Amino acid sequence: DILRSTDNGTTWDNATSPTANILYGVGFGNNTFVAVGYSGDILRSTDNGTTWDNATSPTANNLYGVAYTNNTFVAAGNNGNIVRSTDNGTTWDNATSPTDNTLLGVEFGNNTFVAVGQSGNIIRSTDNGSTWDNETSPTANRLGGVTFSE
Repeated sequence: DILRSTDNGTTWDNATSPTANILYGVGFGNNTFVAVGYSGDILRSTDNGTTWDNATSPTANNLYGVAYTNNTFVAAGNNGNIVRSTDNGTTWDNATSPTDNTLLGVEFGNNTFVAVGQSGNIIRSTDNGSTWDNETSPTANRLGGVTFSE
């Protein structure tokens, strides 16, 4: 299901989803919503979430998180899979990942994308998601999300 609110979350309406698959994450940028989910599903909406279309995904892996900056969407998921779009979520390509661990969350801040996941995995990109490096993690526990504060 896709739900949307136009009054700061007071009331909610259903939007029609073009997939029956589970959606795990949603991001927003450049007047575009992107939702990602099961089997590599990528959906986009350019009308404030009223209608959604399928984008062609370069992966069949589940995607769990998606983030946006500098005209770039980045999504991450199973087996360390990272996909990115530089045209407002219309087309997507695989980025080379430094891990095979599942990535559960991705965020952008301070000119850096950071993705986190299984086994305490932390990876980062400072070139809009083109290349990624493993970072030293202080934990082997699963990391389910990440955020930035500016």
